[in-house]
Amino acid sequence: MIVKLLLDRKREGKELAPEEVRELVAAYTRGDVPDYQMAAFAMAVCCRGMTDAETLALTESMRDSGTCLDWAGFPPSADKHSTGGVGDKLSLIIQPLAAACGLAVPSLTGRGLGLTGGTADKMESIPGYVAGLSLADYQKVVADCGCSLTVQTGEIAPADKKLYALRDVTGTVPSIPLIVASILSKKLAEGAESLVFDVKCGAGAFMKTREEAVALAHALVTNAKGAGRKACALVTAMDEPLGFAVGNANEVREAIDVLQGRCAARDVIDLSVELAAWMVSLAKGIPLDDAVAWCWENLENGEAYRRFARMVALHGGDLEAFQKTLETSVSSLEVVAADAGYVQSIDANGIAQAAFELGAGRGKSSDAIDNLAGVDLCVKRGDRVETGAVLARVSTTTRPEQLEPAAARVRAAVVIGAAQPSPRELILEEIA
Repeated sequence: MIVKLLLDRKREGKELAPEEVRELVAAYTRGDVPDYQMAAFAMAVCCRGMTDAETLALTESMRDSGTCLDWAGFPPSADKHSTGGVGDKLSLIIQPLAAACGLAVPSLTGRGLGLTGGTADKMESIPGYVAGLSLADYQKVVADCGCSLTVQTGEIAPADKKLYALRDVTGTVPSIPLIVASILSKKLAEGAESLVFDVKCGAGAFMKTREEAVALAHALVTNAKGAGRKACALVTAMDEPLGFAVGNANEVREAIDVLQGRCAARDVIDLSVELAAWMVSLAKGIPLDDAVAWCWENLENGEAYRRFARMVALHGGDLEAFQKTLETSVSSLEVVAADAGYVQSIDANGIAQAAFELGAGRGKSSDAIDNLAGVDLCVKRGDRVETGAVLARVSTTTRPEQLEPAAARVRAAVVIGAAQPSPRELILEEIA
């Protein structure tokens, strides 16, 4: 293989044979192809795109660069992947809910960087919770309670880790073939037989337009099926935060409230049930309506919460200590309405910026997170408010000087007007 000739062809928009893509990735993983040539390849792909055959070859070769897990002997397996959003604590609800319906739900998750929070960071706001299990311990947890939320180890898709680091510094992140290969290589290595993708769309999402989100959703489903998996995708709105809580510990609190039937965040509840039901429907081969009914049953009878609590305990977490953590003294400030009217919209990006400034996120991987920092909304789109009503509370333990600026961001993000807006459309498209 002469790498320069492959780069020349891809630069000119020509299709590479699957075996050429596989050989390139294998050589790069071994260290036989230097970073500068792989960066050139990523830029060529970003500019010229890839065919479905090329994308699948890239995905499978990245999957095969490390360990691939096998769930033979387990119940039918499924997982859900979200492209990330503001207040997106759905994995904390969906994974134990699907497990309560008899699935094995192996879920390798990530940490947050920038405005979007990471599921592992949220779970580690529970005292004692270890998100970095070995693969062997990870499989033991799934065998015991049906689900596990564990960070990806270096054994899973190492080619993706190398390539993503290059993409991050060379301006080649926004390429659908490269995004698909990155997401899907890890999910395929994880081993779940059925995959459901929640592709977010809007101000608080990576994909800002519906057209971009639909294109990514189609590509994920096409390539997952090409790799022999059952798959579907939901394109969902991320113009406003999901639920009321944005942060780490406060999102875990809201997820627990949902699992225990104490939460009024209909968007979180309804979308969690819908996505879990798709997992159950695909994995069990049953009609979606039946899967929805089954999910509601296991949410309402407490079985999903019991699975969650068991998973937390197996990861070393202490839910009683977590409840005490929520009582820790924090610096907080109420955000009040300047006018009366109806909440027209709540800008997800503005809320995320406020939470980030308070310490709920990290700008670089080495930054520490303030688990108790964040924004707790008190209103949703369509709510009627009076002048002086509390719209939200902003909190921090480490950056009290940011309370006023964060409150100003939240105030600007909550738009109030005279007319009641139409209901928000949460699920924009379903692709199966």
